[in-house]
Amino acid sequence: MNTLTVDLGARSYPIYIGQNLLTDPQLITPHVVAQQVMIVTNETVAPLYLDKVRAAYAQFNTHVVLLPDGEVYKTLESINRIFEQLLTQRYNRQATLVALGGGVIGDMTGFAAACYQRGIQFIQTPTTLLSQVDSSVGGKTGVNHPLGKNMIGAFHQPRCVVIDTDTLATLDDRQLSAGLAEVIKYGLINDPEFFSWLEAHADALLARDSNALAYAIARSCQDKAAIVAQDEHETSGTRALLNLGHTFGHAIETGSNYVGYLHGEAVAIGIHLAAQLSQHLGWLTLQEVERIKNLLQKVHLPVHIPAHISAEQMLALMQVDKKVQHGKVRLILLQGIGKSLLTEDYSAALLHKTLTEGYADLMER
Repeated sequence: MNTLTVDLGARSYPIYIGQNLLTDPQLITPHVVAQQVMIVTNETVAPLYLDKVRAAYAQFNTHVVLLPDGEVYKTLESINRIFEQLLTQRYNRQATLVALGGGVIGDMTGFAAACYQRGIQFIQTPTTLLSQVDSSVGGKTGVNHPLGKNMIGAFHQPRCVVIDTDTLATLDDRQLSAGLAEVIKYGLINDPEFFSWLEAHADALLARDSNALAYAIARSCQDKAAIVAQDEHETSGTRALLNLGHTFGHAIETGSNYVGYLHGEAVAIGIHLAAQLSQHLGWLTLQEVERIKNLLQKVHLPVHIPAHISAEQMLALMQVDKKVQHGKVRLILLQGIGKSLLTEDYSAALLHKTLTEGYADLMER
């Protein structure tokens, strides 16, 4: 087992990475402060792992909230179902929520924990690659709104993150690729050696080589933990670098009504668009853009805007973004592979050019 730490002073917590961790009560119990435990999961994950997780929490008084699976259910309505169970079972402020699932379950469970009785503890148990390398770490929680992705939420750090790499054996190929979009992101924003490693080991990752996956997960978590420790609440702009591709990607998800594109797929398109805009600004070479595009496509990710969303709609949706200041969309762009910045130093004409050039025949997806 590999243990990393998210260093946030009194709110610091460990990330455990290894095999067969779901069934290890000695790992989990030190992070549970009282007897009440509620496990939040979905209809896809529950048949696979719920019994194992309940067994690990057998010494506690546990209940389960079972939610439908999918980004379309990342709503206040689903959060209310968690609250109803907490209140019905008379859970108090010492209770612990356990998120068992992907990023949607993790975000919603964390948000419910942040809100219930003004804040209770929660534990992240991510079961998808994307949630293991990104959404389970850092304390961003929330839900979507029909007008904007993740616009309702809170910062609320977990007690610990338990990453059992065995869960990736039941992950379908498309979800695995979607998770790799976030892994590639870390190489691009501040870890060029990792990006080169990913180019060399893409086939091993797709083949689910256990050593390659464990290394990629640990390196991604290490990169993210370092950034979160510097800028927990995204006040200095450092943490915003983790949103490379996300302003474009969130627009695609919202414009698609949260169906048709997985989060990682939308982020992959956004990463390619950010690279193209960076190249138009003279910050990236064409060769670097091709390296980025080639790696995304090598791991079976899309790189073009879907045809059903116009460039004008993309622009409008990008205005509904947490990084907008004084009406200006600030973007994460690249000045080289491994060198990123948060900026509004681009022209509207170049952004529009990038978007209008961002389409391709659907056969290229």
